Amino acid sequence: MSEDLANKIAAGEVVEKTMNVVKELVENSIDAKSTEIKIELIDSGIKEITVIDDGIGMDKEDAILAFSRHATSKLKTLEDLFYINSLGFRGEALPSIAAVSRVNLKTSNGDIGTEVEIDGGTINEIKQCDLIRGTKITVKELFYNTPVRLKYLKNLYTELANIVDYVNKMALSFPQIRFLLVNNDKTLLNTDGKGNLLKVISNIYGMDLAKKMMLITGENDDYEISGYISYPECARTSKNNITVLVNGRAIKNSDVSKIIIDCYHTYIPEGKFPIVILNINVDPILIDVNIHPTKMDIKFSKIDTLKSLITTTIKNKLETINLIPEIKKKNTTLNQFENEVNEINSTVSDELNNVGSIQNDNKIIEYPLELESTYLIGEDENYIKEAFVEQKNSKDSFIEEQNRIKKMYPVGVVHATYIIAENEDGMFIIDQHAAAERINYEKYLEKLGNNDNTNIELLIPIKLEFSNKDFIILKENLHILLNMGFIIEDFGINTILIRCHPYWLPSYAIEESIKKIIDIVILTESFDKYKFIEKVAATLACKLSIKANDRITLTDMEDLLERLRNTKNPFTCPHGRPTIITYSNYELEKLFKRVMN
Repeated sequence: MSEDLANKIAAGEVVEKTMNVVKELVENSIDAKSTEIKIELIDSGIKEITVIDDGIGMDKEDAILAFSRHATSKLKTLEDLFYINSLGFRGEALPSIAAVSRVNLKTSNGDIGTEVEIDGGTINEIKQCDLIRGTKITVKELFYNTPVRLKYLKNLYTELANIVDYVNKMALSFPQIRFLLVNNDKTLLNTDGKGNLLKVISNIYGMDLAKKMMLITGENDDYEISGYISYPECARTSKNNITVLVNGRAIKNSDVSKIIIDCYHTYIPEGKFPIVILNINVDPILIDVNIHPTKMDIKFSKIDTLKSLITTTIKNKLETINLIPEIKKKNTTLNQFENEVNEINSTVSDELNNVGSIQNDNKIIEYPLELESTYLIGEDENYIKEAFVEQKNSKDSFIEEQNRIKKMYPVGVVHATYIIAENEDGMFIIDQHAAAERINYEKYLEKLGNNDNTNIELLIPIKLEFSNKDFIILKENLHILLNMGFIIEDFGINTILIRCHPYWLPSYAIEESIKKIIDIVILTESFDKYKFIEKVAATLACKLSIKANDRITLTDMEDLLERLRNTKNPFTCPHGRPTIITYSNYELEKLFKRVMN
């Protein structure tokens, strides 16, 4: 097999779309210690991709050698393979790209510039050039000599979306590097490279979203995590907004994504996903990135300790802040719009400028500027983190002793569904069914989880009959019901008698509750105790709570709101729908023109 043929075969794994070319070139620029990286595209990169950096560059010998297969300066011994600190290391990318395109490389290490022209993997020209320290590489006519691959490229918008998504992730991973992304002379991303992750989030997602991101930090013996998570109300319909970075490398790992999504369970509806930027710092010996040529998948050692750290950190943050969505008046006139923009700019600018950062061991640590003098004189890092969390909690939440929300006073109800309440902070609208669901969900969750088998004997046993298949499944899992406090007897063909039931089942819906629980047992394919308990609690809470259009008295409303205050998460029902929304006093005054700014 010729080297040219081998490179074209390798290109099939390394270069599937234009994003792969951008990825490999940008990662080389990052490994070259660049502080500025500019990506210029023509027609989403299909026609031309140019990446310019101010990194350490190469001399003439390395510039030529870089296009040889398995030529890399990032690994020298077998031991290095188990301690990878660079983004690239396989030595496959440049020869693979060059094999299926026309490449022009200009590079300088600060002394003499070198220019290399390559056409379909063949070096056509090597000459001296004028170039300051850094590298400029241009890739033209991708797959021009492999038309079969060319026809499988997506349309321009899809290819561009993939590139933008990747460059966004790199900008989030390396906020200390300035990224400029341009397509057909239109700027799509421009970060300042000053190391402030929240500013990068603002560049990518907008200022409104940046205001609703929460800083998280945590560590254990094996892993250290940091980053930002969104308020539940910012949930999106795609998992693509979950960005996981491991030692600066953007990865796709279904296990880590699932851990993050599970942390938002009952905070957001099913099918919605949070916006998360999670940096994971770990000793390279505990991970394996050498799984696929694209290096976007990764395997973790001690995944259980990572799961515990992520879960604890995110859940603790969500449990310490006010999550009531605030309704804001939308201005319509141009002047009002400009005022609102200025107001948002001012607010976000204050928030962003109140966060500083410092680089330590290739990671960015963010901290409030109020603590800058303490941080920079070398005080213990954990103290700074705790102080930062304490400060953020005091700003973001209004915890009142044991309750997460202040006492609300009901004044009426709309459509026999939405309770209107007030306190000194403003007006609140509460969905009575969602509120009752949350109360009952936490009650049943506690009862099911405390292993109290206290039961009540039925005066008249309940007889239930099943199909052949359901009866077999039920008999196989009968121990689940017995452990909950049920006493069950066989009563003929495919029939059982319920003689006792757990004491906490509602007396007004005993038979309905039992049927719901048994249905869950039958339909559960793989038994997980916690998930089973959670599903039973959510199902009972939904079916047995007051409904929309159920008329309740003012006293009932007071009791409902007080019990909601005493829940662990009073902000959403078990399905992630909000229980409360609010109009602040300021927003009410704006609506009625009592304030004009």
